Amino acid sequence: MLGRRLFKGLRFVYFERVWRCLTISNNKEQLINEAIREKEIRVIGPDGDQLGIMSSKDALRLAIGKNLDLVCIAPQAKPPVCKIMDYGKYRYEQAKREKEARKNQKTIEIKEVRMSLNIDTHDFETKMNAAKKFLSAGNKVKVSVRYRGRELAHPELGKGLLERFKDGCSEVGSMDKPPKMEGRSLAMFLAPKPTK
Repeated sequence: MLGRRLFKGLRFVYFERVWRCLTISNNKEQLINEAIREKEIRVIGPDGDQLGIMSSKDALRLAIGKNLDLVCIAPQAKPPVCKIMDYGKYRYEQAKREKEARKNQKTIEIKEVRMSLNIDTHDFETKMNAAKKFLSAGNKVKVSVRYRGRELAHPELGKGLLERFKDGCSEVGSMDKPPKMEGRSLAMFLAPKPTK
């Protein structure tokens, strides 16, 4: 046990410091220490050995004696299963595992490229190069052609433009969803080609 001295006038006062987690975690299902109010619980020791069924007060006393926390790990069991452990260390390791899992998972974003029906050649190539860059980075691309006014009477022109766009991006991506009308826009999705 660690001791701490405080000056109180001319006298020294010693306080013993006991490390125990006094907060309840944000997870509603995870009960710790005084929050466990069951009459009988099955207790697992810090080494993983079964200590048997006992009252929650006795188990809490046992945990405090070992300078650890009593954590309910299976509240739905009959009787609930609680383990004596260092809760701060447990939460730290759990956060570390979650961070590692988030780091390993890859998120695919959907980037959008918008064009009009009467787009110029150079602008078309610029949009196509941007889409190639998105596809090579591993993102999906939504290519949409916006119809204005009477252009809506000629949807085949937009389909031809999207077909040309798809052919231009064929070395880095392939069509994921074919062209489909969405209100006044014709849209298709391109997905990156799998890397070998």
